[in-house]
Amino acid sequence: MPNKQETKTKGFQFSGVFKDLVLLVAVTVLILLISYFFNIFGIIVEFLHKHPDKILYIDEVITTLLTLSIGLVVFAWRRWLDLKRETTERIKSQEELIRITTTQAETERIINKQLHIDMDEMKQDLREILHLLLNKQKKTT
Repeated sequence: MPNKQETKTKGFQFSGVFKDLVLLVAVTVLILLISYFFNIFGIIVEFLHKHPDKILYIDEVITTLLTLSIGLVVFAWRRWLDLKRETTERIKSQEELIRITTTQAETERIINKQLHIDMDEMKQDLREILHLLLNKQKKTT
């Protein structure tokens, strides 16, 4: 499985945000062209004037869509603030985890070094004891 760095070097990768932005611009241009060539607003107004009893009037539709648009902007802004706050919390948690991991690794290194020194001292002490015992045994025989 290729890692992230390998996929970046193989070719330019579009992010999801960039793809969404391109799609938004494309849909906006498409709606602009359709509105220009077919006069959609005029068709809607004409339809609503012919059938006023069946459908809301155009001012209610525009007001509703405007309110929906503003509501979606507020919704998106609040989600962005939530994402920003959560990202900050995750970065702090990650930094704390890195700090703890580094401290733990340093502690383990110090303990291993001390254990190695203690084992060497114990080996040296055992050699001296064995050497003394051998010398004592040679003297008695």
